Amino acid sequence: MIDKENTGLMIIDIQGKLADIMYEKDSLIDHICLLIEGAKLLGMPIIWVEQLPDKLGKTHAKVAQHLSGVAYAKSSFSALGSADIEQAIENADKTDWIVAGIEAHICVYQTARDLLAKNYKVHVATDAVSSRTKENKALGIKAMQSAGAKLTGAEMALFELQQKAEGDVFKQLIKLVK
Repeated sequence: MIDKENTGLMIIDIQGKLADIMYEKDSLIDHICLLIEGAKLLGMPIIWVEQLPDKLGKTHAKVAQHLSGVAYAKSSFSALGSADIEQAIENADKTDWIVAGIEAHICVYQTARDLLAKNYKVHVATDAVSSRTKENKALGIKAMQSAGAKLTGAEMALFELQQKAEGDVFKQLIKLVK
């Protein structure tokens, strides 16, 4: 079971025109925004990365409006290929990471694989990852699960993190998912 004290959120490469050609892109973006807002409510660290932003563009405007700070830039497919990102992960001091982003079979998969290799627990929000095709999304999810990642969804993860149907955060979380 994941808990908010030990969990962070990683948003991977939801950028410009590439995000707009993902399989079920509207649902993808909605679920990523839900995860971000929920993570903020729960006080979780959020690390967001961009693949070659000078070539692929900045984070999609609908997602970026929910984020604060600056994205980490990378050129490797895995976020852990960047020393700055790896340091941010270590500095967050979390054992578990919920991963979301694109593309499921490339950057999300390779990041999840590398997190697992470093003994982090990885929770793939399957409704908040995608690829250009349905088949590649499914392949990426299957590969991550085979590597040891747990499967979850945006809403499932947030309510697991919340744990109780009480308090101000719970009331705000209910408003987010409606």
